[in-house]
Amino acid sequence: MSQLDLAPFRVKSGKVSLDDWNCEENGGLEKTAGEAQLASNLAALDELQMKFWANRSRALLIVLQGIDSAGKDGVIRRVITALNPQGVIVHSFKKPSDAETAHDYLWRVHSRCPAKGDIAVFNRSHYEDIIVGRVHGTMDAETATKRCRHVREFERMLTDEGTIVLKFFLSITKDEQLKRLHDRLDDPTKQWKFSINDVNERQRWSRYTEVFESMLGETSTDYAPWMVVPANRKWFRNLLVSEVLLRTLSELRMDWPRPTEDLSKIRLR
Repeated sequence: MSQLDLAPFRVKSGKVSLDDWNCEENGGLEKTAGEAQLASNLAALDELQMKFWANRSRALLIVLQGIDSAGKDGVIRRVITALNPQGVIVHSFKKPSDAETAHDYLWRVHSRCPAKGDIAVFNRSHYEDIIVGRVHGTMDAETATKRCRHVREFERMLTDEGTIVLKFFLSITKDEQLKRLHDRLDDPTKQWKFSINDVNERQRWSRYTEVFESMLGETSTDYAPWMVVPANRKWFRNLLVSEVLLRTLSELRMDWPRPTEDLSKIRLR
């Protein structure tokens, strides 16, 4: 099977319009072929992650952002859980605590970044400290611009110190979100996830889109680029994320580290 062309999904800095990505994108694949490729990717990632953990020369940070019900939890369940949980940390940044607000807004984020050999997944991230304020009108444009600069510099520091930063923005249509919210209401196994706040935030769809587009354009860099993931089709969403992870780890060309002790002596013992 030919590889997906990832270039069209990469965000270039500057003016961004989410309309440039078709949320129904399928990469020219049928669902059956896409799911087969996903299974192959996940199997390959298993060994690559073990080499990544064994070498402990780099760290990997995966950022997942998107409007409510875009599929962040789904990516974690279907893609991330294929990895060895001993080397993966998943964290969600919600409303900061009193202790966290007493520090700068990136203080709580830095402590959650991965150590070398580890993979950290931010299910909502440091970008929430820009998005929420702008959408709800508690942060002015000047402050948001400063924070985007802070984040670029923060991610530059992380990458300079050996952390690979992969950022995925999951994009769905407003109609698809409505369908998924109805599914939550109708499915007893999903009702626990539902909140009236989901409905309230949906009324701000246009404002969210504006803020997302501005944030993507200001914070997609060569060293920490955003990938827009068309997410109406869950199978394609998962496939695209897995492809980026697979290629990123494959390009490191990792071997198993050499033993630190004389194995011949150990065999004699």
